[in-house]
Amino acid sequence: MFFRKPMEIPTKESALPGRATAIRTAESHFISGNALKAPYPAGSEMAMFGLGCFWGAERKFWELGEGIHVTAVGYAGGPTPNPTYEEVCSGRTGHNEVVLVVFDPKKLPYEKLLKTFWENHDPTQGMRQGNDVGTQYRSGIYTFSPEQKKAAEESKAMYNTALKKKGYGAITTEIGDAPPFYFAEDYHQQYLAKNPMGYCGLGGTGVSCPIGLKVSA
Repeated sequence: MFFRKPMEIPTKESALPGRATAIRTAESHFISGNALKAPYPAGSEMAMFGLGCFWGAERKFWELGEGIHVTAVGYAGGPTPNPTYEEVCSGRTGHNEVVLVVFDPKKLPYEKLLKTFWENHDPTQGMRQGNDVGTQYRSGIYTFSPEQKKAAEESKAMYNTALKKKGYGAITTEIGDAPPFYFAEDYHQQYLAKNPMGYCGLGGTGVSCPIGLKVSA
């Protein structure tokens, strides 16, 4: 028999129960050595994105370099508290594979993170990304302030227009307030830095996102 993943987010009543305590994760970033968990430096902000398998997604953000304090992978968007990777993969937690980005907005504007997000996956695919299928691979922007949400919505509208001109369908990306973030297991953190030949199923559309571009009247 073949196991078919659920393609809808479960309700709190039907989701796996999870656990009261957090699962173990890494203490520091494999590349920078910065602490993975708060407290973070004064003046820093957080951002959260889901764009397919979080191994490749995280690399896209740490590669931005200056202005990035730390990146981490984890689970968010579902009702199950403190899930394991195996539980998330079952489709019965409702969680998305996400990347938490802690950045200095004076050195790296949030719009640059949004541009990185849009251009490095196909946000029109619903509950999958390429050959990766299931609720954990959905496209999502999870915001920490009204300003982030406004910027995210505006960028979605701009990119939707750009994609339609190239023949793509409507964007399916969910945008909402940042839900609880559960750090993934140690071995998932900065996975592609530890395993340079590891799997990365991300593939963008090749369409540039116009966010941040100034157009003269």
